Amino acid sequence: MVKIRLQRVGKKKAPFYHIVVADSRSPRDGKIVEKIGTYDPMTEPATINFDKEKVETWIKNGAKPTDSVKQLIDKTLEKK
Repeated sequence: MVKIRLQRVGKKKAPFYHIVVADSRSPRDGKIVEKIGTYDPMTEPATINFDKEKVETWIKNGAKPTDSVKQLIDKTLEKK
């Protein structure tokens, strides 16, 4: 099963995340299928960037977003 989830890449006490498509069996920072965006919680307000078309395509193809990614997507789409 394929999931859309966060992959942590920041330093200690300075988190930064990539929004990625990955197999649900791979570890959090393991092999990914495709990087589709970024999330920086350290800025005020938090910076969320992702390719809306790629997200829609992956969800249409059966990828399930995790709860945290679903909240980020919903929050971004509300603003626009």
